[in-house]
Formats: sequence, C-alpha cells, structure tokens
Amino acid sequence: MLFIRSALFNAAFYINTAFLVLVCMFTMPLPRYYIIQVIRFWGTSNTWLFKVIVGGTVEIRGLENIPEGSCMLAAKHQSTWETFAILPFVKDPIYIFKRELQQIPFFGWCAIKSRMIPIDRGKKTQALKQMLKRAKEELAHERQLIIYPEGTRRPIDAEPEYKYGATQIYQILKLPCVPVGLNSGLFWPRRTFMRYPGKVIIEFLPPIEPGLKGAEFFELMSTQIETCSNRLRDEARAEGGPFLSPENYTK
Repeated sequence: MLFIRSALFNAAFYINTAFLVLVCMFTMPLPRYYIIQVIRFWGTSNTWLFKVIVGGTVEIRGLENIPEGSCMLAAKHQSTWETFAILPFVKDPIYIFKRELQQIPFFGWCAIKSRMIPIDRGKKTQALKQMLKRAKEELAHERQLIIYPEGTRRPIDAEPEYKYGATQIYQILKLPCVPVGLNSGLFWPRRTFMRYPGKVIIEFLPPIEPGLKGAEFFELMSTQIETCSNRLRDEARAEGGPFLSPENYTK
C-alpha cells in the first residue's frame, strides 16, 4: 500500500507541476504578481497532495518570526519538499537557480517572468557579483530570498556541509536572516521513490539581524538550523513509525 501511495503521489506531483507551468503561460501578459500567486499555489497544492495521498500531516511553527519586507530565509535542505512548502508563507519569494534552467521551455520562461535570479556556476567571482547585484535590485521591492546554505540536499543523519554563500549575501546586502529547520528528509528522502506518512514540521526561527561579522553569523546560522532540524527529527522519531530508523536515511 505504501508503494502504491508513493507512486500515486509522484504521478500527481509531476502532473500538478506540469499543469501549473501551463497556467503560468497564461499569466505572461499580466503583471508579475499573478505568476507569483501561481508559484505560491504550487506549494499549497503539492502540500495538500502529500497530505491526501501519502497520509502525512504538516505543521508550521514560528510564522511570526518572518519579518515584513525584505529578508533572507536560510533553510535546511533534506528533500524536494521544502522547495515548494516554504513558498505559501512568503509574499514574494525569490530563488537563485542555475542559469541553464532558463533554457528549458515553459519552465525557463516562468523563471524569467517571475524574476528569479540565475547564476552561472562556471564563473564563480563574476557570477557572485552579478547575483548580488540582481538580488539587491529584487530585494528593493520587499521580496524574500529563499536559500539553502548547504547548496544541495543532505541525508537527514549526515554531517552538515554549509557553504559560505549565505554569509556573503547577509554581509553585503545587510539582510535579516531567518534560519529554518525542518525534518522533511524523514518522509521524502532524497534519491528514493518512496514517500512516507508522518508529521512533517518546518520551523521558522527568530531572525538574525544584520551587523554580525561573517564568521560569527556563519556559526550562529548553521548551529541554529542544525539544532532545530535535529530536534524536529528526534521529535518525529519519538512518535514512532516502522520507517523512521536511522539506517534508512544515511544513503
């Protein structure tokens, strides 16, 4: 039964995503506001599908910690789940993504219309300068930058590998940073077909205000994200479940 639910959810997820990309095409002549609402609905609808098909629940904590106006949300990255689940809780989200994705028909057009920020990973110094310039321009419109400081999904029990990019953004753009902890990797592990029921929790922590030195911010941000995510992981495992044992999540 769990395999069937996983298969149904995966199919529904990709069908829903493809359908909403097509919906985005109809917003192209309209102000950017409308495509942002479709993108946020992508998050809401996929969360609903996860609840209904897989049988999981979702709990959101600390919404009051997201400041009004421009900020950076620095999230733990364990799963595809958080790439959409955070979207409904910010008014005007921005993602940084690989420039090559702009070349994908429909998807790339949506990214351009919604003014997401492309980055050329092959030109590190130049790419960082261009990214920071674009981010400053977009954040002037009170948008919220969602970033994953580890850069890629990490298994839920693996040692963290934080990169310094979020710290550079924090220092140069002088943004408040909201650390985000979660336990999604228990229920949507990376590189696997299976999806598991249970309580997925995402927690927005109090913002780190601008002004800290780079090393101080890096240590505080990564420690807060890790401490929160480990607590949420242990909380879920304490509730029990045949698929929650650590050996299932170290690959």
